[in-house]
Amino acid sequence: MLNFLIFGPPGSGKGTQSVRLAEKFNLTHLSTGDMLRAEIAAGTELGKKMSAIMAKGELVPDEVVIEMIAARIDGARDTAGFLFDGFPRTVAQTEALEKMLNERGMKIDSMLVLDVDHDELVKRLILRAELSGRADDRDPAVIENRIDVYRAKTEPIIDFCRQRGIYQPVNGVGSIEDIFERLSRLVSGHIG
Repeated sequence: MLNFLIFGPPGSGKGTQSVRLAEKFNLTHLSTGDMLRAEIAAGTELGKKMSAIMAKGELVPDEVVIEMIAARIDGARDTAGFLFDGFPRTVAQTEALEKMLNERGMKIDSMLVLDVDHDELVKRLILRAELSGRADDRDPAVIENRIDVYRAKTEPIIDFCRQRGIYQPVNGVGSIEDIFERLSRLVSGHIG
């Protein structure tokens, strides 16, 4: 099974593109954000705890996320692989993900990184708040904190993956279709 990481700062289009890529290539889309929001919506204890953390734009504890992902991988059937959206977010999480995948005879095959400039990100997040009502996209201070957290904690993963030869940058500006075509070419290169 193939495993792809899709990266980019908040508002870069990871979620939109992930759903389309998963459908086209029969990949299981693993969005940790969606998984955590489902916990929150269900009102579980984990959900309540995570809600407080996410409301501040901070990251969820690694062990919780790895456990949720491992359960989804172990339960998946009839899939060509997995597309990780929103995880890992730190080098430590990347190492934990690698370890968990290796234990299952799998590896990270590619890191697809959507490059989008800061002003475009803020514009997209504010628009998303208007369209979807996501509270974490409404407050400019939370938006800036989320982008800062991404830059400080997540961007080092790029160097980690570059050293492993799996980093693949993608221009994340343009129409949804144009960006999808760019991503599809890279995914096809691994499948074909």
